[in-house]
Amino acid sequence: MLADTAPSALHRRLGPYDGAAIVISNVIGSGIFFLPIIVAQMVPSPWLMLGAWLLGGMLAFAGAMAYAELAALRPRAGGEYVYLREAFGPIAAFLTGWTSFVAGFTGAIAVNSLALADYLGRFIPAAADRTPLLTIPIPAVPMIVSRQAIVALAVVTLLSIIHIRGLGPGRLVQNILAGGKVAGLVVLIALGLSIGRGDFGHLAQGAAASTGGFLLALIPVMFAYSGWNAAAYVAEEIRDPGRNVPKALGLGTVAVIGIYLLLNLLYLYAMPGADLAGLMGARLIDVVADRLFGFVAANVIAFFAIISLAASVSAMVLAGPRVYYAMARDGSFFSAAARVHPRYRTPAVAIVAQGIWSCVLILSGTLSQLVSYTGFAVVLFAMIAVLSLFVLRARHPDEPRPFRAWGYPVAPALFIMVSVAMLANAIWRSPGESLAGLAVIAGGLPLLFWFTRASAQTPARATKR
Repeated sequence: MLADTAPSALHRRLGPYDGAAIVISNVIGSGIFFLPIIVAQMVPSPWLMLGAWLLGGMLAFAGAMAYAELAALRPRAGGEYVYLREAFGPIAAFLTGWTSFVAGFTGAIAVNSLALADYLGRFIPAAADRTPLLTIPIPAVPMIVSRQAIVALAVVTLLSIIHIRGLGPGRLVQNILAGGKVAGLVVLIALGLSIGRGDFGHLAQGAAASTGGFLLALIPVMFAYSGWNAAAYVAEEIRDPGRNVPKALGLGTVAVIGIYLLLNLLYLYAMPGADLAGLMGARLIDVVADRLFGFVAANVIAFFAIISLAASVSAMVLAGPRVYYAMARDGSFFSAAARVHPRYRTPAVAIVAQGIWSCVLILSGTLSQLVSYTGFAVVLFAMIAVLSLFVLRARHPDEPRPFRAWGYPVAPALFIMVSVAMLANAIWRSPGESLAGLAVIAGGLPLLFWFTRASAQTPARATKR
């Protein structure tokens, strides 16, 4: 039961390894199982392919270190929402939070939940059945209920309930799923490279890559790494945040870099880069398992894929509501989202709101379009958040900083420059989608003005601290 309460702080019960588990689970989702195909198409040289994944990881680490300083300086729930509010004001902050709610977290939750149902279909065929059972005739956006959608809805509902019940059960489930994900991937990599029927000679095959192709390949690579900032969203619930948030972000990002490099090495061990590039439309992990171990092993891999996807959904169900909670606490979102459950000390209403909208996206046929429209927003707002590091250093040079970003100012500046190049490329190559994405983001502005006016008319907000 959700109850309205007086202002209550979220509990600091998470440690650095809990935060690292959130980062790992948030990053390693379905992307690493299909984006390497796109990278192979853009970079036909195996060694340069691995180089693209290494460079992407280094950029992600540079971003993580910038976020580490910001989170240690402002250890509040909400991640970049807090940093953009401090550096650029409430409008920029609201737009990143609005985008997170509309598609950033909710869209990713929906996509991964549907992918989980699809993999579950290997064992229970009905779970992946997309045949419509019921169509709810909502004008312009009909809701389509299928067996696959029902499974995805059940996943979102179950994990939302677990995370409403408190950081205790939420942390336990998250760590078990993250541990299972990492263990499964490590076993797959170790067995594949040791006893799998592959050939390291594939690394010597391939054509030369152009500089333009290499730079273009960084776009899907960086999307695969998105989520490296996840621990910053729960900074208000991490013990000794000045020390443990940087540790969580660093450990989590380094672990992901290692896993991604080894996974891509495994893919190239299983097949030449040209074969990898030709797998568009196929399940990469199924093909790799079949080539290395035979068809029977594909079922085992599918089981670990289910665990991996469940861990990703769980991490996003945990992290996303902290953004809406922070917004509501500032009067920039529905006030109910700022309520902290009196018993479980979680932003329960925000979790429920996120779950409901994720379910709407699962049933909606516009999910893929919405996610593609706002996909570049992940890069845009992460770039602006890293830029806020320079702003806050200039504005508050003497403020005590428990942690200072490694490589400053070169590393964060490089992150910003690469992000700008990626955004410019997205606008140039897909102007329609980019403009549609900007329209979705800007669509939140009328709500911001409404929230601001409502907040001004209620000066004594019960949830404001």
